[in-house]
Amino acid sequence: MHQSEQTTTSSQPAQRWSRQQIDALFAKPFMDLVFEAQQVHRQHFKPNQVQVSTLLSIKTGACPEDCKYCPQSARYDTGLEKERLMQVETVLEAAQRAKAIGSTRFCMGAAWRNPKDRDMPYIIKMIEGVRELGMETCMTLGMLSPQQAMVLKEAGLDYYNHNLDTSAEFYDQIITTRTYADRLNTLDSVRQSGMKVCSGGIVGMGEDASDRTGLLLQLANLEQPPESVPINMLVKVAGTPMADAEDLDPFDFIRCIAVARIVMPGSHVRLSAGREDMNEQMQALCFMAGANSIFYGEKLLTTGNPDAERDQMLFQRLGITPEAVEDYSDDVHQAVAEEAIERQRQPARDAELFYDAS
Repeated sequence: MHQSEQTTTSSQPAQRWSRQQIDALFAKPFMDLVFEAQQVHRQHFKPNQVQVSTLLSIKTGACPEDCKYCPQSARYDTGLEKERLMQVETVLEAAQRAKAIGSTRFCMGAAWRNPKDRDMPYIIKMIEGVRELGMETCMTLGMLSPQQAMVLKEAGLDYYNHNLDTSAEFYDQIITTRTYADRLNTLDSVRQSGMKVCSGGIVGMGEDASDRTGLLLQLANLEQPPESVPINMLVKVAGTPMADAEDLDPFDFIRCIAVARIVMPGSHVRLSAGREDMNEQMQALCFMAGANSIFYGEKLLTTGNPDAERDQMLFQRLGITPEAVEDYSDDVHQAVAEEAIERQRQPARDAELFYDAS
């Protein structure tokens, strides 16, 4: 098993990884890599618990950025209907529904380059309202100044998401309207404010293996690695430049999950976008490789996601339970799961009754 120079805990710094070390992890035989990742996972987390979040688009479309994968860019004709910033009450109603299906964290995303001062009072009310429901809060609003990060922290925001997307070397092939340094500066502003960092990337955008190494190297070697690391598989949307990207080998994706778990042992690694195109066996291997966070809900901002009932049933079959936060019980989650299983069994019981009657 690969030994870290230092144990990753909340009180100790993370190991500094080299490109050669991460390349060596990617080069391991698949079974050996997954086995190592599972061992690392069990040293830092309960083995059969998964953190569950729900993501809501609170402002959709008309984004000035040119991210080639994103249907929300105003530069691409994807047929996406633009929507203004949601009313606070509508957002809180969605948060209540998310809590009812078992989510413990509510994530809110706005298609902005950066939030404007006029938007901040509404954003603050959303954060405060979600926290009053007993849920963790996360937002992704684009780039932040240090002052904006402090405002969000003071409002009670727990996490801020700002993905690096890919390696520094491949970045300008995907985005030209903001720099890699811009993204790192926002992450620094978030960290300095005292908020927790959520940052990951997307694989399957035409990058090569060295770019996957570069992404995880950058994340793992931040002064403090992100507490939450979403690993997204590209969702190909018609109208975007990435619509015809070559399919990613599923084993390459699972390798990314496993390496992320090993190099960021204390982070939650989120199996994020792209699950709609993964079968249950692939998702199970991702959990085996150390993924311990997912999004519940039928939509991730604007793209599809398995509905909560399907996830509940998969959790039941794998023996996975949701990770609870201090002020939230998973009783509701368990009740919904049992109801989903019951509905699955009912058609067979109805058929038995029919044949008995005949």
